[in-house]
Amino acid sequence: MFKRVLIANRGEIALRIIRACKELGIETVCVYSKADADGPWLRFADRAICIGPGPAKESYLNIARIISAAEIADVDAIHPGYGFLAERADFSQACRDCKIEFIGPSPESMAMLGDKVECKRTAKANKVPIFPGSEGSIEDEEEAVTVAAKIGYPVIIKAAAGGGGRGMRVCRNEASLRANIRAASQEAQAAFGNGSVFIEKFLERARHIEVQCLGDKHGHAVHLYERDCSMQRRHQKVIEEAPAPNVARKKIEATCEAAARLIRAANYSGAATVEFLMDEQQNFYMLEVNTRVQVEHPVTELITGIDIVKMSILIAAGHALPFRQRDIHIKGAAIECRINAEDPDQNFRPSPGKVATWEAPGGPGVRVDSHVVPGYSVPPNYDSMIGKLIVHGESREAALIRMSRALAEFRVEPIKTNIGLQRRLISDGEFRRGGVDIHYLERLLK
Repeated sequence: MFKRVLIANRGEIALRIIRACKELGIETVCVYSKADADGPWLRFADRAICIGPGPAKESYLNIARIISAAEIADVDAIHPGYGFLAERADFSQACRDCKIEFIGPSPESMAMLGDKVECKRTAKANKVPIFPGSEGSIEDEEEAVTVAAKIGYPVIIKAAAGGGGRGMRVCRNEASLRANIRAASQEAQAAFGNGSVFIEKFLERARHIEVQCLGDKHGHAVHLYERDCSMQRRHQKVIEEAPAPNVARKKIEATCEAAARLIRAANYSGAATVEFLMDEQQNFYMLEVNTRVQVEHPVTELITGIDIVKMSILIAAGHALPFRQRDIHIKGAAIECRINAEDPDQNFRPSPGKVATWEAPGGPGVRVDSHVVPGYSVPPNYDSMIGKLIVHGESREAALIRMSRALAEFRVEPIKTNIGLQRRLISDGEFRRGGVDIHYLERLLK
């Protein structure tokens, strides 16, 4: 087992990793930016090292500074968390070059699955359902028009690298495609340093269902079943739950098995999520693979009893998975609401500032993952998420009731948050019926 791990992240995920390391008897080193100098999570680490100013590109995205901190602290491994450098193959490679274990996949596996074009090729070869679309990157406008005519409109342009909606355009006719193909490529180049784009068929009423997987360094891979993340805004998830409601279990199980097959084929070690879109006929199409731990991993932890963060550390240290697929079972239902420092009434404008009141809910089946304490100042430099409220119940209905109760208890003042919106969504009739698609929230808020 590792003696000392550096955590190349901040906030709630940094604290989550610190806690997992402590339970494994591992010392922790946290890097931080000047904007996070008073971060409450830092007090739980054995050591904290400042790596630069507030802007992420000068701190949490600066590979050289993080590697230097790791060498100064004499760590055995680096955990990237999610976001920042978590899906950068060059960071994984830099760790390897410096003989520091990267808690995540190898650079080769990350490159294979992180590039959406290469990932589609691998998926197709392993009989994982994929969208009709271009075989590889689109080289010019005329090729785009030819592909779109073959698969039929509407189509969607996507960046081969990255995600979060950047480099993405929906086109409903040829004129729109011609107008957007170059702009999408330029946006992808600016965001990810890779301007490659490809085209797929666009689903009007899709549900977003993803499969959590774990792979080890001994050729084993399993799935931990699915999560439904259809309640989202501008491609950013708002509520996640498991298991997915109103989907035939045979369809889900076949898709989960396909996801594990893909992870195994990529010789992948660590936690990964294979994301799918499901159409109205419950046909599944692979969207992408996230080569890291997901924000919503607690949902799966609560229904399976498996500590995903701890398992990722054990896998990186060379341990084989201590279970096989037949050993993993779903128990009950879990729901996660992301708590963001933002004002839904002002077009979700970020709301940084000092938190005077932080009263988190509790009770049976309630979990709050957050780094926030009274007196903490939310900085303006980073993502607006300040916590996650996760509940577990013996059934989906029980989990919905518990989430309603927990949200009613949650008080955060004076900054604005989306707690009020989350209360509205949990009570929404269509959500409670389990029938929302990925554009439902945007239609609801119009």
